Amino acid sequence: MPTFERPGVTIRYEEQGSGSPVLLIAPGGMRSAIDFWEQAPWNPIEHLSDRYRVIAMDQRNAGGSVADIHGTDGWPTYTTDQLALLDHLDVGEFAVLGMCIGGSFTASLLATAPQRVRAAVTLQPIGRHENQERFHEMFDQWAQTQRENHADVPEADWTEFRANMYDGGGMLFSVPDEALARITTPWLVLMGGDRFHPEPVSRRLAELAPGARLVERWKEPEHVEAGRAAVDEFLAEHLSD
Repeated sequence: MPTFERPGVTIRYEEQGSGSPVLLIAPGGMRSAIDFWEQAPWNPIEHLSDRYRVIAMDQRNAGGSVADIHGTDGWPTYTTDQLALLDHLDVGEFAVLGMCIGGSFTASLLATAPQRVRAAVTLQPIGRHENQERFHEMFDQWAQTQRENHADVPEADWTEFRANMYDGGGMLFSVPDEALARITTPWLVLMGGDRFHPEPVSRRLAELAPGARLVERWKEPEHVEAGRAAVDEFLAEHLSD
């Protein structure tokens, strides 16, 4: 699998198909990596690559991607990686499809480079709703697996990194809620429904972002086909040349 390098980070990625580019941002929390798509209700790499240029990636220090760790790391660090990879692949405008933490990464992309994102799809976005301690625990568990390879990182840097990820922003962590109200990019939100992906967060996101609309049922076996069809129709509408 190919890799892309820039100072302090090596990103593993893969490409399949041709046509309009679609960046995939996998579920898995801090472990967001390509292999997690195998656990999704349907795998967008397999499903979309017959029509689009699908670009999937392992986020830094997840899967096969590795990077230095600093106390200044946070959502913008990941957004910079994602845009740098697309620049490396000579991609200008693109669509993005993210699941779980991918919803927060998508919000950061939309706030940072709205002129480049033609359409966005988010499946069960994470969000803050009486559950912040769960994200602290998730970060700490991931950090523990990373410490052996980052033995020189001071404890204060881990603490600052966690705070940058999960103590600021609005309900999606990565951007303030008021930033969502300025996002006019077409955005399809497939609703979450558990402690990490609260239903109220999905509903509020669809209310706040002018370009967003909500799909309530998509994950249960009897709704998977209809949910996938909604994504297909949405992408076809906004990626047609």
